[in-house]
Amino acid sequence: MNGERRDNAHNGTRQGTSMWISLFLIITLLSQLLFSCRDDRKQVAAAISKDDSTAFMRSRGISTLISDSGVLRYKLVAEEWDIHTNTTPPSWKFMKGMLMERFDESFHIDLHVEADTAYLHEQRLWELRGRVVIRNIEGTLFRTEELFWDMNEHRMWSTQYMRIKTPERELEGTDFRSNEQMTDYYISNSAGAFPVGDVNGSDDTAETEPTDTAAAVAATQPTRPTAEESSKKN
Repeated sequence: MNGERRDNAHNGTRQGTSMWISLFLIITLLSQLLFSCRDDRKQVAAAISKDDSTAFMRSRGISTLISDSGVLRYKLVAEEWDIHTNTTPPSWKFMKGMLMERFDESFHIDLHVEADTAYLHEQRLWELRGRVVIRNIEGTLFRTEELFWDMNEHRMWSTQYMRIKTPERELEGTDFRSNEQMTDYYISNSAGAFPVGDVNGSDDTAETEPTDTAAAVAATQPTRPTAEESSKKN
């Protein structure tokens, strides 16, 4: 009789221990699931708002003609063209490069523009970055890493290093400003290679010291003899 009581007590102890072990395992499992759910919630991305930079429209392999006031003015070629309407300001983005040609009234190309990356803000302000190359109607070549073009104000500018190459000379500097045709421009802190013939009549070239374009142009003008020199010749 006493033996049966001891067996029952022992079995009861074993059952109690098993119950506590099972309860501990359940609590541990629930804790892991709870922390796992919390971690999952932290990794969920926020909802996309209307101001997100997702493109409203994306086109690839673009080659199109663009008119201005009913007149054909531009040819645009791009590998990828994103149109963003929900950004501030609305913009077009050409993240894989852009090539543009502008036509005059006779449909001759008067401006050739290339850039590694280009943005058009509010349909008026171009922001060109990367390898920016522009050639005007006179054949002058402009190279820089950043250029802004305001089509409403008909002007271009850059604060980055600019290199200008014409058939006769080369010029480089910073703080570049120009008209929209890139034919009337100014560049400060400039230096370049000019034919010496522009100054003294020879065909050699010489390096100029850093100056601005106004001084460079003045240096190419012929100088008048002084009154003393004229009297000696007479």
